[in-house]
Amino acid sequence: MSLKTYIFSIAVILMSNVLQAQAANGSLALKSPTASDTMKTQLLGVNDSAPKINKQVEEIIQFAKKFLGTPYHYAGSTPSGFDCSGFIYYVMGNFGMRLSRSSPGLAEFGKTVKLTDLQPGDLMFFKGRNTGSSGVGHVAMVVEVKNGVIRFIHSSTSRGVIIDTFNNSGYYVPRYLKSKRLDYGGITPKN
Repeated sequence: MSLKTYIFSIAVILMSNVLQAQAANGSLALKSPTASDTMKTQLLGVNDSAPKINKQVEEIIQFAKKFLGTPYHYAGSTPSGFDCSGFIYYVMGNFGMRLSRSSPGLAEFGKTVKLTDLQPGDLMFFKGRNTGSSGVGHVAMVVEVKNGVIRFIHSSTSRGVIIDTFNNSGYYVPRYLKSKRLDYGGITPKN
């Protein structure tokens, strides 16, 4: 891990702890942007405006959201249960994209994108449970980037298919590895 990445991770964790403490004592309004949200945006260096979503990406995200609440299933890649890579594999397969079935394999596709340049449809890759590992162990898809707040959909081992917020996550921020942008041009859903 580079020194820059380490410092970034520590700063985000510290900001997250401050925000969580403020939320716990009621001094932070979680539903609307606050000065703390602005600080998070500046800390992460994320653009304030929400990027426009192209039609294909919007269709993919809407399709993925149909599976919110689907339970986690180890090695699952069907609507009866998904693991993280099985979920992405299934969603993308519905749009004719043939990708790897594993998280490390998915991490080899597409163009690397900086965290500050994330857009809906981009894939985020994380370490697994072992923070000491440098290998990819989890994958998620960005569904929204607004006012510096990154939200992603994924299949969580404990909660199934859900949407989480990256910025305030004490779990995902220190495990973040990289992001990739796939070429979504000209894809259409299967019927």
